[in-house]
Amino acid sequence: MNPLVRALRREPRQLVKLGLWSVVEAAPAFLIGHAVARSIEDGFGAAEPLIGLGWLAALGVTWLAGAVAARQVVLAVAAVAEPFRDDLLTRVVEGALRTGSGRDSGAVARAGLQVELARDAFAAVVTTVRGFVFTVVSVVLGLLTLAPETLVLVMPPFLAGLGLFLASLPALARRQRAYLLADERLAEAMTDMAGGLRDIEACGLRESVTGRLERRVGAQAAAARTLARVSAARTAALAVGGWLPVVLVLAGTPWLLDRGVGAGVIVGTLAYVAQSLAPALGGLVHGLGVSGVRLAVSLGRILAMAPPAAPVPSRIRPFASEIRLDAVTFAYGPHSAPVLDGLDLTVPEGDHLAIVGPSGAGKSTLASLLSGVLRPGEGEVLVGGVPADQLDPAARVLIPQEAYVFRGTLRENLLYHAETGTRPAEIVEAVEAVGAGGLVDELGGYDAQVEPGALSAGQRQLIALARAYLAPARIVILDEATCHLDPATEARAEAAFARRGGTLIVIAHRLTSALRARRILLMDGARITLGTHEELIRTSPLYADLAGHWHPEPVS
Repeated sequence: MNPLVRALRREPRQLVKLGLWSVVEAAPAFLIGHAVARSIEDGFGAAEPLIGLGWLAALGVTWLAGAVAARQVVLAVAAVAEPFRDDLLTRVVEGALRTGSGRDSGAVARAGLQVELARDAFAAVVTTVRGFVFTVVSVVLGLLTLAPETLVLVMPPFLAGLGLFLASLPALARRQRAYLLADERLAEAMTDMAGGLRDIEACGLRESVTGRLERRVGAQAAAARTLARVSAARTAALAVGGWLPVVLVLAGTPWLLDRGVGAGVIVGTLAYVAQSLAPALGGLVHGLGVSGVRLAVSLGRILAMAPPAAPVPSRIRPFASEIRLDAVTFAYGPHSAPVLDGLDLTVPEGDHLAIVGPSGAGKSTLASLLSGVLRPGEGEVLVGGVPADQLDPAARVLIPQEAYVFRGTLRENLLYHAETGTRPAEIVEAVEAVGAGGLVDELGGYDAQVEPGALSAGQRQLIALARAYLAPARIVILDEATCHLDPATEARAEAAFARRGGTLIVIAHRLTSALRARRILLMDGARITLGTHEELIRTSPLYADLAGHWHPEPVS
């Protein structure tokens, strides 16, 4: 489905809300002609100034209501535009991961910029088109109820100007795209030239490089001139549709007077055109002519950079949770030294394993391999006989050092991985088990809105730990997932997961995590040692050194 259509159909409630607030926002566009006409003919023109002032006051109140509605319109548009942005960003990231272009950080950054441009343009187009439609309908209804004869003078030139503008849009989009491409090629050429100035001078390439840059500059200037010529159609459309009706109304005044239309109604008609219809057309011309074209260009480029994802293969949920690594080798590049080299490891179901070692030893890499986030270059990682990267996501949960919390209620965050039908008592049990009860009270309960940026790193970790505790996964991997917690809370959380059942693997931030584990895996570059605390003290100088320099932190 087209991303634009999907974005508009995803939030029908927001569209209804947007429509209702738009009616209120467009109320001044309907009332302005009536208010001006009645204030003149029934008020000031009839020596009744209070009536005239009353009509103008009513118009002022309507404008205030429209201002309040305009704020709500912005919020409703944002509620539609943000999911649109998320869809595009997801598509770009998935495309980068599938094609391998994610290794080019510059390409990913440019794609991200295109997504932001598309989001802003989409919001502007929705706002502009919505405002135009509701304003035009309001003006037509106003003219029908004020003086139907005026429609003959106002609507034909207005529709002609609108048609002229819409006819110019395809050419405008093509010229805008050509200009953007020419501008990008010039920027790339300038960047390449600036980075190679020394070599250009040393090799005597100044003239050839200068000529190439001049051609790029000339192409960009030609694209800009062509775009400017096509853009002139917008000015013509606005003149025909926005201001020609004013001329026709003024020129047709004798005809209107002969048909019994009063002077106040004529002034009210001019108010409709000058204060509502012409600004609405101007907004549409600018909005679609700039934001609409930008949206079409940006969206086209995003879809070209990130084609639709292939069907996701079905994931497997194993019957057992034993983890086995057979001759696993992994490196972050074809010319990089392996982080893991021929590693054999078995983690029985229900084991409690701590992984320790100096920084950079590959502990987080091993955690990513165990969870299936990374695939080994050689060998295999099996969970219950199933390759780790083919596991059903519900079979294991990995909590990294920087825990993820999303906007929503605390309850929604906690139940993100939980099974349907999780009872409130189970939520309370999980929260108390990991020591997050105080956080729930501090935030204001389970239905409190969570703002991730307002939470500390430790608070986010507590929420992630409770979420993992509620998940049905039989394998839990904590990759320094308690590093921002105090030692007492860390001990409480790890003890809770140990009691919970299943397999627990802890990338240890403190050596106390290793002391609580049944077995310890010590990583030291290519050397891997497995054993209990007592065994490693006797057999591993590195572990003995770590234990000798470690002092237990006081437990409060």
